[in-house]
Amino acid sequence: MNKRITVLSLFITTSMLTAAAQADDAKELRTKLAKIDSLHATFSQQVTDINNKPIQSGNGVFALAFPNQFYWHLTEPDESLIVADGANLWVFNPFAEEVTVMDVSQAVDASPMALLVHRDDETWNKYTVMKRQNKAKSSCFDIQPKKLNSSVVAVSVCFNGEQLTQFNLTDEQGNLSQFQLSAQRAVSATEKSLFKFAIPDNVEIDDQRLKQVN
Repeated sequence: MNKRITVLSLFITTSMLTAAAQADDAKELRTKLAKIDSLHATFSQQVTDINNKPIQSGNGVFALAFPNQFYWHLTEPDESLIVADGANLWVFNPFAEEVTVMDVSQAVDASPMALLVHRDDETWNKYTVMKRQNKAKSSCFDIQPKKLNSSVVAVSVCFNGEQLTQFNLTDEQGNLSQFQLSAQRAVSATEKSLFKFAIPDNVEIDDQRLKQVN
């Protein structure tokens, strides 16, 4: 009986220490992101499958601004565009001539990447955060949803000091998308239009926004 109690106590203590460490890691990540009111960067993308076999590479432009504004434009090999304007999230596929629109609140559940532009406790409480120290000034934070609601099962974001340098996404098939950022700077006043999506002519619109019930 004493042995069982000792093992149980050890388990409870370990669980409490792990939870405390995760809370500290989440606090550190939130502090780093709070210093980034806006960010504009170019990115290179590498996608590998579960066996680490290359699937795709590409390049594009990435930007974010607080609160709840996001811009992701893959320019090659095939163009695609994601824009969050603070209230709506737009996903545009030029090849298919389709636009999907949803509420920004839905995007919170769709991907841990939403944490980059959200600072509220409700959003952060949906995820666990664990820090990985790589080098003296380089650190990464692994982010996982407490409840899986999308194909993205994990995200990591990496910093060199206070500068965001990389983020990675893992999907439910085990595919890993790695994004290396460069030319980081703040979004200029003339670039605020990046976060405004203009619906192109002659495209099919899939409106998935939550409808208000009267």
